[in-house]
Amino acid sequence: QVQLVESGGGLVQPGGSLRLSCAASGSIFSINDMGWYRQAPGKERELVAVITSGGSSNYADSVKGRFTISRDYAKNTVYLQMNSLKPEDTAVYYCNADVRRRSSFYNYNYWGQGTQVTVSS
Repeated sequence: QVQLVESGGGLVQPGGSLRLSCAASGSIFSINDMGWYRQAPGKERELVAVITSGGSSNYADSVKGRFTISRDYAKNTVYLQMNSLKPEDTAVYYCNADVRRRSSFYNYNYWGQGTQVTVSS
């Protein structure tokens, strides 16, 4: 099995910064895309940012220029640096990974448990 464990959420004032981390562990042969999604109360889960195995990244328009996704391939870890945070960034943030498990020809999609980010004065 594969587990994704997130950390780094919390309460921050508008204009502040937070850094989220997500470490993947378990029976991993390789990881393709890793990304961050978020879900605010009463809203659908939405893509925030994704980074491929080759290092290419894409961002939601709402976070471009403020958030940066990065990846440590040796540690199977993805990060989300969030700057200039706004109240509308308040949500539960979920890590996602597309994983090829050992002894498998298939890719499986995994989610972390989520970490709360609250932006408020």
